[in-house]
Amino acid sequence: MHALLGVLYHSIGGFASGSFYMPFNKVKGWAWESYWIVGGVFSWLIVPPLAAYLTVPGFAEIIAASSTQILFITFLMGLLWGVGGLSYGLGVRYLGMSLGNSVVLGFCAAFGAIVPSIYYNINPTIGKTSFTDMLATPGGQLVLLGVFVCLVGIGLSGKAGMMKEKELTEEEQKKSVAEFSLVKGLIIAVLSGILSSFFNFGIEAGKPLAEAAVVAGFNPLFQNNVTFVVILWGGLTTNLIWTTILSLRNGSYKDFVNKATPISKNIMFAGLAGTIWFLQFFFYGMGESKLGNGASSWILHMSTIILTANMWGIYRKEWTGVAQKTKWTITAGITVILLSVVLVGIGNSM
Repeated sequence: MHALLGVLYHSIGGFASGSFYMPFNKVKGWAWESYWIVGGVFSWLIVPPLAAYLTVPGFAEIIAASSTQILFITFLMGLLWGVGGLSYGLGVRYLGMSLGNSVVLGFCAAFGAIVPSIYYNINPTIGKTSFTDMLATPGGQLVLLGVFVCLVGIGLSGKAGMMKEKELTEEEQKKSVAEFSLVKGLIIAVLSGILSSFFNFGIEAGKPLAEAAVVAGFNPLFQNNVTFVVILWGGLTTNLIWTTILSLRNGSYKDFVNKATPISKNIMFAGLAGTIWFLQFFFYGMGESKLGNGASSWILHMSTIILTANMWGIYRKEWTGVAQKTKWTITAGITVILLSVVLVGIGNSM
């Protein structure tokens, strides 16, 4: 039952993450950095402590009582993840919902699933499943196979993107993705995928915060909401610095007083996007409390996001006009990624 609930929570979180960018498409007349930071203020500063207050009312006291080292490392992981999150937005901007999410989150899934187990290998006193343990057991081997299969799915998705670029004219590409750029998008997406996995490392670094919430008598289902507050401070710092630089460089700070644009609606849609974005980790924390923060939780979450984002990509007609072979290639990529979820799930149960 715990495993079933864990999969359900991860699926809801993945759907939220795969869908959050859609409200941004409703923003009119603003530069990317303007609506991105508005969404970020909601997703990193406003909603996380609100969620923590509602589920773990004593979260502020837990954070205040924690050691400086734990807070610093957790914040640092969030800072590095923030670079990944920032470049994630650019990856989707240049590649579209479908291809952008497949490449970014595929890499994120692989790194986020494997690196913690290597960390446990280096620090065996933590008592978690290490990479060596995974290699030595049938279940662990199946999880590793699932990660490899996930990478194959990413490769197929990337191949589909290259085929799409060759088949469509620049004008046709930009009908669905206004700033489509395969090379620029892929470089950014790979960087984003690697750095975005640091959120998973932040959860591990901040595990004492979550454990303190449980010891204090709060519902274990919501224990990670305390950790998220600190991780997301790091993400906010990175994104605020970069978007401020862009706003000053491009003069886009004027967007917030430009009456020629629907200011109120833009703030509403950007805020909605940010709120939906945070829901992914709200439900990820619930799923992690049932399955544990291993390869299974991370890759289940990421693969669900990839599936959802690709469904939105189809809805937005990002693959309209390409050859049937290209459509079959992206379909095969999505299918293989979903197969990896099944393999990881079975391996975890073993």
